[in-house]
Amino acid sequence: MVQAAAWEDQAARVVLNLRITGKTGPSDPRTSRRERRIQGIKASTRTEMRSCGRMPGSFADYSASVTASQGTRTGRWGKGRFLRSFVRWLGLVVVVVWLFAVLTLVAARWIDPPTTAVHMERRVQAWIHGTPYHKRYEFVPLSQISPNLQHAVIAAEDARFYQHHGFDWQAIQIAAEDDLEGGRRIRGGSTLTQQLVKNLFFGTGRSILRKGAEFTLVPVAELVLGKRRILELYLNVVEWGPGVYGAEAACRYHYRIGARSVGREDGARLAAILPAPLKRRPERMNHYSELILERMRQMGW
Repeated sequence: MVQAAAWEDQAARVVLNLRITGKTGPSDPRTSRRERRIQGIKASTRTEMRSCGRMPGSFADYSASVTASQGTRTGRWGKGRFLRSFVRWLGLVVVVVWLFAVLTLVAARWIDPPTTAVHMERRVQAWIHGTPYHKRYEFVPLSQISPNLQHAVIAAEDARFYQHHGFDWQAIQIAAEDDLEGGRRIRGGSTLTQQLVKNLFFGTGRSILRKGAEFTLVPVAELVLGKRRILELYLNVVEWGPGVYGAEAACRYHYRIGARSVGREDGARLAAILPAPLKRRPERMNHYSELILERMRQMGW
């Protein structure tokens, strides 16, 4: 308020000096206009002081506060822009990875996969724990795998393999009901196609994101591969023991024979260890292998 009073005194002295010098008389219209102008300046000064609650001399501080508030808004806008950019790039990465998986499935129609996510996962686990790891993996055509083993795997893991289009909703419902009732499930609701996609791309981990990605890739696998190729790929890449992948390696590891020579009972025992290949042994699967043999008979095999 001191500076405001000083402004008013200075304006009054200017008017007084004009009158004393006689350049303009008291009744001069120009003097009246000057006085009104000075009064207007004083009034506007008081109004601005009341509106912003600051002294006239602190207008620089007021401008600084306005600039600071604008900077805050700019910072918030910058964070929002960064978040939007991050989401866009993340979405782009997801799309690129998904397209790569689709192209891999298309190539798998003719090219035998040299490795899978499960194979790499087991190698990394062995390296982390400092345990020896010897990979046994030999891809063979479906014609070189005994029909006994083929039928036993289908009966054990996906009885409606030739009826569904990637998802067995009936088996999923039964598995969900068993979970709700707290019962013991012999097998889950996943089809051979779902298990193949999981083996190729996702490993043994479980998560909602993995299930979502798997849900989008299973129809692609059914479309581009077909049932015969899906079965051939599955039987050749699935885990059948520590470092043992595929029917050929499994038969040689457990029975010292080739996959084309496996009999009915041995095929059922091999199929029985698929849910837990690192814990189960074929010679201990008497009860479950009998169930599989019974399913095979029911299916006409």
